[in-house]
Amino acid sequence: MTRSGREYLESLRDGREVWLDGERIADVTAHPAFRNTAASLAGLYDLAHDSPHTPVLTRDGVHRAFLVPRDHPDLVARRRAHKVWAEASYGFLGRAPDCMAAGAAGFAAAPGVFTGETYDGAANALACHRRLAEGDLHAAFTLTNPRNDRVRSTAGQEEDDPVVRVVAEKDGGIVVRGAKTIGTGTVFANEVIVGTIEPLAPADIEHAVSFSLPVAAPGLKLIARTSYEGRARSVFDNPLSARFDENDALLVCDDVFVPWENVLTYRDVETSHHMWWRTPAYVNFVHQAATRFWTKLEFLTGLAILLTRANDTHALPQVVQSVGRLLGWVAQAKAFVLAAEVSYEEVDGGRGGVMPGTEISYAHRIMAGELYPRAVREIKLLAGGGLIQLPASGDDLLHPELGPLIRKYVRSPGTPAEERVKLLKLAWDALGSEFAGRHEQYERFYHGAPHVYLAQQAWAGDGAACEALARDCLAGYELGGDRGDGRPGDRGSGRA
Repeated sequence: MTRSGREYLESLRDGREVWLDGERIADVTAHPAFRNTAASLAGLYDLAHDSPHTPVLTRDGVHRAFLVPRDHPDLVARRRAHKVWAEASYGFLGRAPDCMAAGAAGFAAAPGVFTGETYDGAANALACHRRLAEGDLHAAFTLTNPRNDRVRSTAGQEEDDPVVRVVAEKDGGIVVRGAKTIGTGTVFANEVIVGTIEPLAPADIEHAVSFSLPVAAPGLKLIARTSYEGRARSVFDNPLSARFDENDALLVCDDVFVPWENVLTYRDVETSHHMWWRTPAYVNFVHQAATRFWTKLEFLTGLAILLTRANDTHALPQVVQSVGRLLGWVAQAKAFVLAAEVSYEEVDGGRGGVMPGTEISYAHRIMAGELYPRAVREIKLLAGGGLIQLPASGDDLLHPELGPLIRKYVRSPGTPAEERVKLLKLAWDALGSEFAGRHEQYERFYHGAPHVYLAQQAWAGDGAACEALARDCLAGYELGGDRGDGRPGDRGSGRA
């Protein structure tokens, strides 16, 4: 059964080792750097557990993200569940619990991928999915290797143990040491999937390991980046960063013991890589992320429309065109989601159900990374200088001397000062704050570096069909030949 928000918060009080600014955080649900975001995540659990949205978010007592879709309607149902949770955070909680839930469903759809030459993790992958689903657990993942020298392989780095690797085998499990970076949302998770999404060289066999661990496992440390929530003055002054800062952490394993039943891949560079790419796991990530991105663009575009109305510029032709451009981008983001669902592919010959189409899913990565900075820039131009001249705090509106001055001078026709300040502070938090800067960089690199996903698109896309169409045209005429009758050729495939 799904958990309530209260049960989720209680599960985080487990003695986990989280560090921020040199302080070990005793309770992330109570600390001012994390408590509001933890409460926002708890709100997601309440939506699934007992709310009018429960039928959309769950089926048979399990969140829909954990279910293996069997057909197109199942993909649509999962996307609708993703959409409800995305709208609850306006798209700013990128690694909400439904992200890795969908990834784990990808493992369960093709467990045979985890069977290597020397280690068989198929049963463990299925057990991991079952444990997360039945416990309604929030799992995060951290897959990025720290690397000081990008020319050398993982195994060839200069510093001792920069990347998680196996240092010993013991009765009942293995001991791992090293680090992983960009553990987004890990401080709020129950478990963390540790692995590698990039190809490993044969020499990296000691680092070719993937496993799942409770975040409170002895020896596991999380070193959090700056908390934007902790720096927020109030929800009024920082309405997004005060509530939806999922944080990113460096995960350090200091001789952490991992039971064999939690080990997914072991000393196998192929299965450690293929578990993401030859199961639906990564494409499922994209399905959740693309739905969230679409929602985030909807929110930002709505914000832009409100700004133009507050500035009384909404009827100007150039402003109308700009809003039209933003709405076109929203439709584009929506189209990628729907197209990926319609172009679904069977998994393991249908035995593993279906997954969104790979070609469209991969193309979303290019669109999102390039589009988000353009959308932010477009809305900043619509907002104008009003984003800069704002009261330091909403409390100034309540000050007996400053309040009347702000109400007199910080307003626009039809928009009282308090309403205008509230709107502009929301816009600044979304567009210009440090929190906003993190989100712009986050969306640029959410799916990896461009040189990675562009190369993947080159082999995932149907370049052969594009080339064949161009060759068909070339074959239709010759030097010195007849001018032709202008009719199209009959070699087209007619494929959608």
